[in-house]
Amino acid sequence: MTSEDATKWETGTCALATGVRVPYVERGPADGVPVLFLHGATDSWRSFTPLFPHLPPSWRALAYTQRGHGDADKPSDGYRVDELAADAAAFLDAMEIDRCVVVGHSMGTAVALQLALAHPERTLSLGLIGAFASLHDNAGVRELWEGVVSTLEDPIDEGFVREFQQSTIGRPVPAAFFEQIVTESCKVPAFVWRALFAGLVERDLSTDLGRVAAPILLLWGEDDAFCSRAEQDRLRSLLPHAKLESFAGVGHAVHWEVPEDVGRSLRGLAR
Repeated sequence: MTSEDATKWETGTCALATGVRVPYVERGPADGVPVLFLHGATDSWRSFTPLFPHLPPSWRALAYTQRGHGDADKPSDGYRVDELAADAAAFLDAMEIDRCVVVGHSMGTAVALQLALAHPERTLSLGLIGAFASLHDNAGVRELWEGVVSTLEDPIDEGFVREFQQSTIGRPVPAAFFEQIVTESCKVPAFVWRALFAGLVERDLSTDLGRVAAPILLLWGEDDAFCSRAEQDRLRSLLPHAKLESFAGVGHAVHWEVPEDVGRSLRGLAR
């Protein structure tokens, strides 16, 4: 493991019992409250770099790159939400973490919720950024899936990736960070894009969410182009212990656009 001076996080690679190797970062004391960060579709652990400086130093905070993404292994299958959640549980096993706070963004919120459903004893609380119960009837996501993603081929066009990532934000983010995000997304092969979006469009967690007993904080940008206020209200009606915090003038990637505010909001999950 080596030190990454820019963020004072430790970087490494972890072999999971599910058969993939994933890069990860970690910071904080071994006896701190563990907080696991799960990125969105086509991102990597680097999705959380704007947020890292605003996390309490007392947390044992960890983020890893999910299979098929960034520099993680890219097997031919394993991209359904339940399989990604199995990777998350295997990562906790590898890190010798029994219970933790889980923070997810977009696709990562579906993985976090599935982890809480499959392993309720391991979930202290959830922070869900740009969350949804189902994308099955989401017109914008269906248009993206049917019109572009379902027919993607390698090499992925950088212009498409740039436009896709731009659509997730409601206000400018630092240019160097945005370029890094585009670079990371371009590492995702076409078959992974297709598998991820197919799984997300097909998966509906609605009927199961009433079983999630952990406290939940929903963080949502009022200019989110993917997940509406109606979807957040639906989640609040389905999740028995959910609170909603909204941010004006912010898009789907709330933790990129107002990371200091998100860091402040998340602090209550790990008390």
